This record gives sequence, C-alpha cells and structure tokens, in this order.
Amino acid sequence: MIKLLITGDFCPVNRIEKLAAKKDFESIFNDFMDVMTGNDLIITDLECPLTTSAGSRKKTGPHQKANPGCIGILSYAGVGLAAMANNHIMDFGSLGVSETLELCNANGIGVVGVGTSAREAAEPFIFKSKGRSIAILNFADDEFITSPDGKFRCNPLDPVNAFYAITRARQSNDNVIVIVHGGNEFYELPSPRTRKLYRYMVDLGADTVIAHHTHALSGFEIFNGKPVFYGLGNFIYDWPGKRNTGWNRGYVVRLSISDEIGFEVIPLKQGDEKPGVSHLDKTETDAFEKHLRDLNSVIADDAMLEERFNGHINSVAPMYDAYIEPYFGAFISSLRNRGLFPKLMSRRKRMLLLNIMRCESHREVLLGMLERSTGNEKPGRKNSLEGEK
Repeated sequence: MIKLLITGDFCPVNRIEKLAAKKDFESIFNDFMDVMTGNDLIITDLECPLTTSAGSRKKTGPHQKANPGCIGILSYAGVGLAAMANNHIMDFGSLGVSETLELCNANGIGVVGVGTSAREAAEPFIFKSKGRSIAILNFADDEFITSPDGKFRCNPLDPVNAFYAITRARQSNDNVIVIVHGGNEFYELPSPRTRKLYRYMVDLGADTVIAHHTHALSGFEIFNGKPVFYGLGNFIYDWPGKRNTGWNRGYVVRLSISDEIGFEVIPLKQGDEKPGVSHLDKTETDAFEKHLRDLNSVIADDAMLEERFNGHINSVAPMYDAYIEPYFGAFISSLRNRGLFPKLMSRRKRMLLLNIMRCESHREVLLGMLERSTGNEKPGRKNSLEGEK
C-alpha cells in the first residue's frame, strides 16, 4: 500500500518566514509533525515563489513571495512534490519562478503544474513505488498563471486540457491523482459548475480530485467510488488579520493506494496566536467533524448546493457590481451601497455584457482584447495541449 499525503495552501510568510530564517522548523510543525512521517510522498501547494526578486508583476490582488531559505521548511517536513499551478507563483515573474524551480531541484523536491510551454506545464509527475505507477496532474484557474514575458506558464483548468491530460495519464499508469487550484475564495462549497467539472474528471479516469485555493475548508463526496475533495483550506499561511477565523482551519488528506483508494481526513489549525500548524483539541475536532458533515450533505444535494451558491452570489454581488461600474473605489462603492451614488451602467449595457460573457465566441474575443490592452496577452494564445506541436 502506498501512502500519499496532500496538503492545502503553503505560503510561508510573516511569522513562518521569520521562524524559517532561524531554522526553527519545530515551531512551524509543532505537534503536527507526526502526520508528516510515515508517508511515501508528501505533496503541497506551493502558493508563492521562493525568491529575492523585487520585480513584482502587474496584476490585481496581492503579490506573495517568501525568502528562498523557506525551502528548508519543505525539506524538514519531507515534502517530495510541490504543486505549482496557482495564481501566485508568477507574482514575481520569470525570475521568481526560475529561482523556485532551482531551489526545488537542488533539494530533491519534484514540481508539477508549471513549465516553459503549455505541454510541459501539463506533464504529470510520475511517482513509482511498490510496483505501482501514479500520475499526478496539477491544474489552476486561469488567474495570472503566465509570466509577463511568456517564459513560464501554469497548466490552465480547462475541460479540453483535462480530457487529454487525464486520458493520456490513465493509459500508462495505475492511478491518476488530480490536484486543482480553483474555486470561489472564502466560500466553503463548490459551485454547481465546479462540482460538475470535478465529477467529469473522475469520469475521465481520475482516482481522486483534490482542490485548494479558496482559503476555506470545504467538504468531500464519493463519486462513482472515487473521493473528490472540494477544498483543503490553508495548510501554512500566516496572516495577521485572519487570526481565529476560518482562514486558519483546514485539513490534509492521506490517501492509501492499492487496488482500491482509501483516505483519511486529518484536521488542523494554523496561524492563530501560536504560529505554525497544530492538531485540533477534542472540542475543536468535534466541531470540525460536524461542520464537515454539514458541508458534505449540501454537496450531495443538488437543490441545496444551488441555493447556497445563489446565496454566495448575493453576498458578493456588491463587490462584483463595483468592478463593472465605470467609477470604482472604496469610497464610491460605499456610497453606492447606501444608495447615495447612482449606478451608471444602464440595464441595456448590462444585458450586452451578459451576452458577451455567456457566449463563448464573444468571450474569447473580449479576453483577447483585454489581455492585449493590459499587457497580459498569452504567447500565441495557445491554451490547448493539441495546439502546441
């Protein structure tokens, strides 16, 4: 039997970065180190470059990076594979990515989900142990996942990409593990579209699908006999403004792979008053298990899942509304939310925007135009595996 441990988001910033500089790795893993032992392979989502580069790229949202010395955290914990298809690995451009790849290589840590071409980024990491060959694939939502100079790119989450990658991996390996960086941030459930896509991956031949990115733990389901985990939450991601919130709760998954796929869910807390990752106490574990059961019940119910996602849309609608209005900013948004500043985009213009976003052909042109006008055009706009010779 092969044991694979998969963690959620790993971004060693703030207090974790300082502990790594002192090589105080014990204070990062605390009593959770017992989970990191006895595994054949540990996989983590490396959600920032490990670099000294100061050259951040142009993008929306925060830029994340950590000191190269933080590679010692992964080595100490025995991490063997870094999943790098995510929305922050390109934050400091090609230099940040290349430094991180060199560090991983020098420390015997494999990488998956990133490359110098679409085909290379889509290549699975092949783990061979105890007579089995396991292909591990890594996809990410298309959110600033290509370096500005086009030298590096992540593997985009696309149904066509998934079809070719999973079916090819299935042909020549005993098992296929899919790791996805995607979903709606801070939302604890998959959208109906996300659930449909991950189930499709199982139908293609994935033995399990495991997601992260949302910074909120989600539930799981068994679909056609295969486990699908919709969000592990954060593993190590220290953030001062998030103490004692859902940001600091998550879990890791230990897969037991033989002719069947078994799994163990191990809850954790991280980044509260005490830095690093730790086990939950009995009361916290009971609360976690109840919460997970509640999430699982929603995931299993079509109507409940749709209802909850509609509620999520309502909760974030003011933010998205502000994005598409011609005047944008915290002050104007607050006035608009209180009815003191009018919405300037007409109903007709909103109808046009809806049509452009819904229609695949219109959306493709709009994306190309926006990429070009913001300097984020993809080299050759080659998104499919079959498009690259």
